[in-house]
Amino acid sequence: MSATGGWTEWVGRKASRTDWVNPNHVAQLLAVLDRDEPFPRAGDPVPPAFHWTLFTPLARQSEIGVDGHPRRGGFLPPVPLPRRMWAGSRVRFVAPIRVGEAVEQISVIDRVEEKHGKAGSLVFVTVRHAVSGPAGLAVEEEQDIVYREAPPPTAANASPPPVEVAPAGEFRSEIRPDPVRLFRYSALTFNGHRIHYDRPYATGEEGYPGLVVHGPLLATLLLDLARRQFPDRGIERFRFKAVRATFDVSPFHVVGARGDEAGALRLWSTDNRGQIGVEAEAQLR
Repeated sequence: MSATGGWTEWVGRKASRTDWVNPNHVAQLLAVLDRDEPFPRAGDPVPPAFHWTLFTPLARQSEIGVDGHPRRGGFLPPVPLPRRMWAGSRVRFVAPIRVGEAVEQISVIDRVEEKHGKAGSLVFVTVRHAVSGPAGLAVEEEQDIVYREAPPPTAANASPPPVEVAPAGEFRSEIRPDPVRLFRYSALTFNGHRIHYDRPYATGEEGYPGLVVHGPLLATLLLDLARRQFPDRGIERFRFKAVRATFDVSPFHVVGARGDEAGALRLWSTDNRGQIGVEAEAQLR
């Protein structure tokens, strides 16, 4: 089956996973975020985006592909395009997930869309997730996954487009994406994709200039920036979209500004050239 058709039969496919909120797991995320907080106790609410560290893929070692991802197939359609990335999400935080709780995630493939652009063929898969705990629904999310072609060999030597520097914002923090942080986040999410920790593979096989910073890690850093700026306000809604890849070759920034509506925030990260890497919006409670 090609990437240009035949994936509609995957729409409506459902899967469910269970997990539990291990306090050590929460502490590990706080360590990755460089937060100095007490060790989590039973009943404590977890930070927003912690649910991205739950329900991790558990493919057997023999089922892992050359890129470190589980081989194609299973719940998601086996799109043959070689590159796969988390393109963005729209999240509603309904109620707290708490340390010590058993949780369940029900996932449904909502749509599969094929597009063609300057980068060639693209296939977008949108998955709806509902995460529930003992008190009921906790998180609703629409997640966009994009499959794309590998760039032609000439792309690596092409002149980069002009830089459009991202705005300065009202509040910001510098992030140094060292390989240890990227490895720790990969371990926390059981993400075997080699572009995040295997530099020879990322640069030699995939043609990247360095290790790729995880899209959900960038989104988590943006949420953490909002929490640090507004520590007494919870986050009700959050959406993010990956615009450009960010690599570990230089520091970058997570940036924010107040939006036009009460409690609204505009958030973005810069890539290694100072352009917007991830753009996001959040609504404070």
